[in-house]
Amino acid sequence: MILPGKGGLTMSHTPDAAVADRLVEKARTARRNAYCPYSRFAVGAALLAESSRIYTGANCENAAFGAGICAERAALSAAVTAGERRFLLLAVAAGDKPVTPCGICRQVMREFCRDDFLIYMGGPEGSYETHTLAEMLPFGFSASQHMK
Repeated sequence: MILPGKGGLTMSHTPDAAVADRLVEKARTARRNAYCPYSRFAVGAALLAESSRIYTGANCENAAFGAGICAERAALSAAVTAGERRFLLLAVAAGDKPVTPCGICRQVMREFCRDDFLIYMGGPEGSYETHTLAEMLPFGFSASQHMK
């Protein structure tokens, strides 16, 4: 459940299903704006910040493949550019089956998100799978752990 908290929203174990559904739907909507002429694999993401604002992103490919950006990092970059630093939930949508964020996106999430940060992976007909960042990146690199 999402609860009002000091300076924004806080998490109480499991978010309200309506919040998760809304976030997954926003990811599906963002997916429509993906630029993916090479892979034809459109992905959208929606990120809920602790401020209660939602930031969306879509993958944007490039002929020089390494220069592209995933939807998840596009949403995180938009949020960070707006001054956000604390996040509660992320939804990813890529069509008719759930897909996981890539390793680079998981590592970028590690920079800003706690182990219990929830990631919703949209599936068919409004369904989704949910995992924590710790489940998806069990040995992620953290500056606070390695730069003491």
